[in-house]
Amino acid sequence: MTKKEKSIVDDVDKDSIENSLNGEAEDLNIDDSSELEELGTPSYEELFDKNEELEAQLLRSNADLDNALKRTLSEVEKAHKYGVEKLLVELLPILDNLENAISNISKNATKEDKEGIELTLKSFESTLDKFGMVPIYPSNEEFNPEKHEAVSMEKNKDKKDGYVGNIMQRGWELHSRVLRPARVTVIKN
Repeated sequence: MTKKEKSIVDDVDKDSIENSLNGEAEDLNIDDSSELEELGTPSYEELFDKNEELEAQLLRSNADLDNALKRTLSEVEKAHKYGVEKLLVELLPILDNLENAISNISKNATKEDKEGIELTLKSFESTLDKFGMVPIYPSNEEFNPEKHEAVSMEKNKDKKDGYVGNIMQRGWELHSRVLRPARVTVIKN
């Protein structure tokens, strides 16, 4: 409330309360306002303070309700975004097995067998991509402990210290959240 509105309300409220109290005093044959206070009738100031207190409680309740709504919407959004996380983590070993099958395919295998495994892997990767899964393949990157897991150190004169050497296993992210860090070696000359 503005000061002007407050003063108008104060004047109106004081007059109406005083008239009301005077009417009650006449009904009860009470002449002194101190006797009204003894009977438990609140004063104007007490009523005004109570009103301000109730307004503050109402504002806090509205703010709490708004915060709860925002928090709920955020949680629902996260549930939609990351709800498949457990399933995708369980599928990663299958993806690793397909990659290992391609890299360790026997020399006796036919070209069609190798192409079939490669197509299956590509199909699998494109499906993961539809759900927001992105591989972490840190070739020629500086080691980042948030995205990479150091397995060992190695020397390599062609690369700088602190950079990723060999990649043992690809890592994966789901909407910028690391599900599995890439397992790598780190260069230390």
